[in-house]
Amino acid sequence: MLKSIIKVLSVAFLLLTINRTAVKASETVIVDVTKHGVVADTNVVNTKAIQKLIDDYSKKGGALLHFPAGKYVSGTILLKDNITISLSEKTELLGSKNIADYQMVDAFRTGNGALMGYCFIGAVDAKNVGIIGGGTINGRGKDVLASGGRGKRPFLVRFVRSTGIVVKDVKLINSTAWTTHFFACKGIDISGVTIKSRGLGNNDGFDIDCSQDVKIFNCDIDTGDDGLCFKTTWSQMACKNIEVKGLRITSNHGGIKFGTESMAPFENIKISDVYIYDTRNGGIKINSVDGAQIRNVEISNITMNNVRTPMLIRLGSRLNVFRKDSDTKQKTGVIENVSIRNVNAKAANPAQIDPPSGILITGVPGHDIKNLTLENIDIRIAGGGNAKHARQVVPEAETAYPEISTFKPTIPAYGIWARHVSGLTLKNISFTVDSTDLRPAFIIEDGKNVNISNSQVPTFEGAEAVIRLENVQAANITQVSTTGKAKALVRVEGKSGDVKALKNKFDKIVKEIEIIKP
Repeated sequence: MLKSIIKVLSVAFLLLTINRTAVKASETVIVDVTKHGVVADTNVVNTKAIQKLIDDYSKKGGALLHFPAGKYVSGTILLKDNITISLSEKTELLGSKNIADYQMVDAFRTGNGALMGYCFIGAVDAKNVGIIGGGTINGRGKDVLASGGRGKRPFLVRFVRSTGIVVKDVKLINSTAWTTHFFACKGIDISGVTIKSRGLGNNDGFDIDCSQDVKIFNCDIDTGDDGLCFKTTWSQMACKNIEVKGLRITSNHGGIKFGTESMAPFENIKISDVYIYDTRNGGIKINSVDGAQIRNVEISNITMNNVRTPMLIRLGSRLNVFRKDSDTKQKTGVIENVSIRNVNAKAANPAQIDPPSGILITGVPGHDIKNLTLENIDIRIAGGGNAKHARQVVPEAETAYPEISTFKPTIPAYGIWARHVSGLTLKNISFTVDSTDLRPAFIIEDGKNVNISNSQVPTFEGAEAVIRLENVQAANITQVSTTGKAKALVRVEGKSGDVKALKNKFDKIVKEIEIIKP
């Protein structure tokens, strides 16, 4: 009994340390839900009893609703003002297997056109709400899918237009769709969360959608779809002022992703100290394809292991609308002032494109990606490209879904391929290539103000060039070193001009700059 009291008091203390301004220590109400008709019995669906407690105590000013050890079944639960759910370490909150027990909340369509909005635990227009404690929320996704089909797939946790949200130390498993979705929310504090959600479509981890003032620290994510995903499914509220630190991500799709739903801006976002491993898609993917302006993004200290393609940065013109009753189509967006630093990656083989490439960067004609900096990047890649691969023309695919596989069958550079860029800085870039690859390390197509410096890249006998510039104006190549053989260090093609090469090391290269006149 004493241990149980201590645990409840500990939970209360935790609640009071998460910056709740509306609740003082002396005013905190702790409610044992089993004393109010909620039953730890897997044959009992507690939706009505839990919701009544939430509604009643919210009207009284708020409470911490504590679920002691046991298994509790429920359908949709909607938190109200000043309500926090607390789960003991041996507590499991189970989603009902009957889709009829779930509600549609703020319906919208995702990037692939699916109507979504059902949820297990959520809140709409609420303030000071949360889920804390070491227990587990189990969506029992496969059972729910069998009941409702793909047209009715609840998110596990979903907050809409809410403020002052805390999600701390819980385990979130077996979601039917996205594991978490925070739409148009402000003041989100997430820490110590474990996500394990695989086996069904769209099993994203954290989806931060049109939300602001967000912190996500020290979480472990294992998902069937993107691990950490920023979205803007509505044009009227930006994703901004976000800090992410100390994540571990493994995924059947991508690690860190911006988009694809991308209407409103993404601004002032910092991500650091993330380990991404065993993903079947990109490590970092930054996409603006529905009009979003992506600005002032800093990503640093990233380690990747067995990631199919380390990076994709894509500005496109798909221009979808996801809330057609309240939104309108945007113009092509912007990606600018983005920096990615201190990345160590081991790329997987095979990848989505064959042979694999390290980093893909592309805008669309007339819309450059601007002021992009990649610095201190070290990538190990399989190699295997031949002379034909080195001349592959990559489709523009301006309106296509922005995915690495969109640019099949191959990319003409083994390292970094960039197209439609202005103000591109590549500094201290190194590649290890495991087998002969005759593709250039760097290809820039349709670029302006390009700087490549302090980089070490291999080249192989028979290659045309280490660096190829096509229709590039103003490029500086400095302190690039290579130990292999090639016809040229820099091959300049098309309508290019003002290309300079200084202090490079290339003992076995025939020419430092080779200019091919159009």
